[in-house]
Amino acid sequence: MFDIGFTELMVIALVGLIVIGPERMPKVARTVGHLLGRLQRYVSDVKSDINREMQLDELKKLQTQVVDQAHDMERQVNEQLNSVETSLNQSIVAAGELKPEPEAMPALSDSTVPSDTKPAA
Repeated sequence: MFDIGFTELMVIALVGLIVIGPERMPKVARTVGHLLGRLQRYVSDVKSDINREMQLDELKKLQTQVVDQAHDMERQVNEQLNSVETSLNQSIVAAGELKPEPEAMPALSDSTVPSDTKPAA
């Protein structure tokens, strides 16, 4: 955070001892320690919030990429399906035009069944 060396801290402590006095110095030092701890926790929380937001943005970008790729894949599959369906329909139509339709088979009636196979009454 700040680049403060040991000698600088000693100078600050000495000036604080002279200005504040020896009676109130422990209470002030304790209060300053608590405030610095809170400041460090606050900075840590802000950093973690920023990191979470950055990760969330990256995940949202990844999600949109995956959704776009899925839509592209679906479109390609539909195009292929339509082209196969069209070619099959054309093949069926072309095959129907080349072959004459078979004549309808006459239905078998009792008169066409041989008499020896008729059921006994």
